[in-house]
Formats: sequence, structure tokens, C-alpha cells
Amino acid sequence: MRMIAVLGLVGISAVLSLSAIADEGEPKHSIKECMKTCFKGPLIKKVAGGEASDEEKAKLHEMMVAMAKATPKKGDAESWKTKTEALVKASKAAVDGDANAAGMLKKAANCKACHSVHK
Repeated sequence: MRMIAVLGLVGISAVLSLSAIADEGEPKHSIKECMKTCFKGPLIKKVAGGEASDEEKAKLHEMMVAMAKATPKKGDAESWKTKTEALVKASKAAVDGDANAAGMLKKAANCKACHSVHK
């Protein structure tokens, strides 16, 4: 019974996280800023490695949501949506303290998969 409650909460938080992407308005951060801070900088590695503070996890999630709202220079919109939603979901899992967050982040943060299509 306890496991069902936990899985329900995880599902609800994922839905809420993905609905944050759908909010209208301009992204809070540019794709370039997100790339520099999260991927070229140490942020995503710290979060995936379990070394990040709660504030750093929240910052990563905020930037992944912003990146999901942005439009890439090239590539298919559906591909962008799929890739960025995976990053949003993984960063939200890290914020929520999900034990699977590190693996989710490592899988979602595949630089070549995204850059070969969108850069």
C-alpha cells in the first residue's frame, strides 16, 4: 500500500513538472545559457553524482524547464520536445530525491543525440 502511495506521488509530480513546460511565456533562460551553466559547467554532473545541494538541483530543474520552452535553431520540434521533456523529468526527479534520478539524468543528457539534430 505504501509503495502505491509513493508511485502515485511520483506520477503526480511528473505531470506537474511537464505541465510547467506548457505554461505560456518566454523562457527564463536561453538555450545557450542553459548549455553553458548546466552541461559545460559542473551543474548536471554534480546533480547526477549526488553532490549537489537542494538549491543546485532546483536551479538545474529551472534551467531544464526554460530550455524545454525555447526553440532550437534547427531540427524537428517533436524531437526537441521529447529530448527536453526527458531532461525536465530527470531534473524534477533529482529535486524530489528520487533514487533513479542520477541514471535518468545521465541517459537524458546525451549531448551528441541532441546536438546532431538541433545544433
